[in-house]
Formats: sequence, C-alpha cells, structure tokens
Amino acid sequence: MKDEIIEWIKTIILALVIGFTITTFVKPTIVKNYSMVPTLDENNFLMVNRFLYKRSEPQRGDIIVFKTNLKTNTGKDKLLIKRIIALPNDEILISDGDVYINGELLDEPYLNTPYTSGEVHMIIPEGKIFAMGDNRENSLDSRDEVLGLIDMDDIIGKAFLRLYPFNKIGFLLIGMPNL
Repeated sequence: MKDEIIEWIKTIILALVIGFTITTFVKPTIVKNYSMVPTLDENNFLMVNRFLYKRSEPQRGDIIVFKTNLKTNTGKDKLLIKRIIALPNDEILISDGDVYINGELLDEPYLNTPYTSGEVHMIIPEGKIFAMGDNRENSLDSRDEVLGLIDMDDIIGKAFLRLYPFNKIGFLLIGMPNL
C-alpha cells in the first residue's frame, strides 16, 4: 500500500512538472477568425512557442501570436495571429496589389489570391514589424492604422504546430524566402 501511494505521488509530481514546463514554453491557441485562410482556418488548435524569440529574432514569414490594444467582447485584451511580412529597417511598398520588400516583389505562395489591397510605403522602425493575414481581403493587420505596426515586445510567440483538425496535424513550416 505504501509503495502504491509513493508511485501515485511520483506520478502526480511528474504530471505537474510536465504541465508547468509546457505552459511555460508553449501556449495553446485556438484560431478565432478567417484572417489566415488558407494557411489556418477558424477553430484550428495551435501550439505557440513562447521561448523562441527570447533566443533569436523573428523572421520574415513566421506566423506569430501577439497582444494588441483591441478588446474582446468580454473586455479582455485581444490576441491576433498574423504572418511577419517586414522586419525592422525593411522598406515595404504595397502598390497596385503587389507587395515589395526592399525593392523586390514578395513571392507569397501561401495566398489564395495574390492581390493585396491598400497603399503602403514605409521603412519599418527598430523594434517594430509589419504583419498581415494570409486572407488579405479579410484581415485587420498592419495596413490598418487601428492596428498598425506590431511592437516586438508584444509578440507572444511563433505558431509552430497545428493539433486540430486531426486531418491537418503537423508543423507550420510555410515561410518566405529571405530577401
């Protein structure tokens, strides 16, 4: 009986250590809108690496979750998920439906339609990034002054794994070439 109790205690402690480790380094997230279609659909269940950007810098093409000043219906701070398009010191130009980074047309094979609405021309300041949803016509992103540029300190982490729906389980490896 005593050995059984000790085994239960070990199992519970191990489960708590694993749970603490996972929640410290990984954040489970559910996609709540259609702004990342076709890459991500509403109700996709993702794992977000919260530790990655403590060791390295975000990269163009990363799919990130970040804090905003926007509020949910319940009054909580809203988290958004978007793709990094431009990094600090990059020049971004959106014109006639095309996106250019540092003078080169951006190849975006993950888009359903290659047209990007809006007119943008700026150099991204230090500490900021320019992010857009893959569903460009249905995305509140850096093109809109309501959201604007994303502060690097507001990035929670990089989405790296889809766990649901089960037929789409896998790592999110779709990125963009470095220019």
